[in-house]
Amino acid sequence: MSDLFDAAGLEDQTPHPLADRLRPENLDEVVGQGHLTEETGTLKRMLKAGRLSSLVFWGPPGTGKTTMARLLARETDLYFEQISAVFSGVADLRKCFEAAKQRRKSGQGTLLFVDEIHRFNRSQQDGFLPYVEDGTIILVGATTENPSFELNAALLSRVQVLTLNRLDEEAMEKLLCRAEALTGQKLPLTGEARSLLHSMADGDGRYLLNLAEILLNLEFDEELDSAGLMKVLQKRAPVYDKDREGHYNLISALHKSLRGSDTDAALYWTSRMLDGGEEPLYILRRLVRFAVEDIGLADPEALHQTLAAKDAYEFLGSPEGDLALIQAVIYLGTAPKSNAAYTAQGAAKRSAKETGSLNPPMHILNAPTKLMKNLGYGDGYAYDHNTEHGFSGQNYFPDGMERQKFYNPTERGFERDIKKRLDYWATLRDKLSK
Repeated sequence: MSDLFDAAGLEDQTPHPLADRLRPENLDEVVGQGHLTEETGTLKRMLKAGRLSSLVFWGPPGTGKTTMARLLARETDLYFEQISAVFSGVADLRKCFEAAKQRRKSGQGTLLFVDEIHRFNRSQQDGFLPYVEDGTIILVGATTENPSFELNAALLSRVQVLTLNRLDEEAMEKLLCRAEALTGQKLPLTGEARSLLHSMADGDGRYLLNLAEILLNLEFDEELDSAGLMKVLQKRAPVYDKDREGHYNLISALHKSLRGSDTDAALYWTSRMLDGGEEPLYILRRLVRFAVEDIGLADPEALHQTLAAKDAYEFLGSPEGDLALIQAVIYLGTAPKSNAAYTAQGAAKRSAKETGSLNPPMHILNAPTKLMKNLGYGDGYAYDHNTEHGFSGQNYFPDGMERQKFYNPTERGFERDIKKRLDYWATLRDKLSK
């Protein structure tokens, strides 16, 4: 029946969303992805060379992944077949592969576009391998998730991963101008409200055009300012998957902003995560880790502040407890930094592994039995409190092992005082050993 309707042209008479009507007719019309579509871009180079390889488009929603796959099929005279990993299984894949085999016999190639390809499990992904290898299909996958984590190595070795960027202000403005040209209407927005519309779309071209279509279909007595726009449209929830790559990218951005003592940037990334629905206790756990890893004894109070923030948040909950988290971020961002304790831990662990099971020197071993005392346990031990300086300077490393220095405090914060103490003990040790 669908073929009869198509033949009659009835399908063309049904309403189509604005985003669909504005779908680019060639690669030159694709916005925001010049690194792929311009003359020196990857896709243009492939088309000029006449050699289209299997690809995976990796990028945020609404950046043109499906559109570019369709255009590639058109440019190379390949049959375009589209499936979604959300709704398809092994049986659907087999049908696609068999149909592609039959087309190949008649001289027609197939571009198989797989949306949300990361949704296929490892064994399903393996099913593509022989058909990609022998050229039965040109595979073009689309994913919003990092292919390094979501696609298996065998499939990744047979495709080229191309990254798509979220649309910038210039690209989104081009889309709005095209929408106005196509409909013959001007968006009823002030300049400030138009910029807000860009922001509301959050780099998603499809979502931007859907918002524009709502506005173009309504009647207004005057242009909308930002407040008026917000009354008509709901702001989009941030694109943030708490168990996906965005989760790790933003917590990494927070950690590195704190390490770089950029408190304002750290506050921004914290707010981005909270706005995206991140669990505050997850952020607080990272702050506690940061306090001991990147500040340490340069400011011992940092650990107290982060643990106090955790207690305050658990006591108050959101949103009141969020301020305790923010206070901890500010404290960590402005505190002196040192990874000396973190480095000392790593150096000591490596040394412990390398030296195996060396025994402590006999003079620092307890002798709770007569036999152990007769064997020399504890012989020669100097009780530090009974010495002139409260410091004996004895050796506490295993016999035969050279003295090691794992902890090297910085000249920042409280570690400056710790360094003075260590230098004092080192000088006194040298003096007493002579």
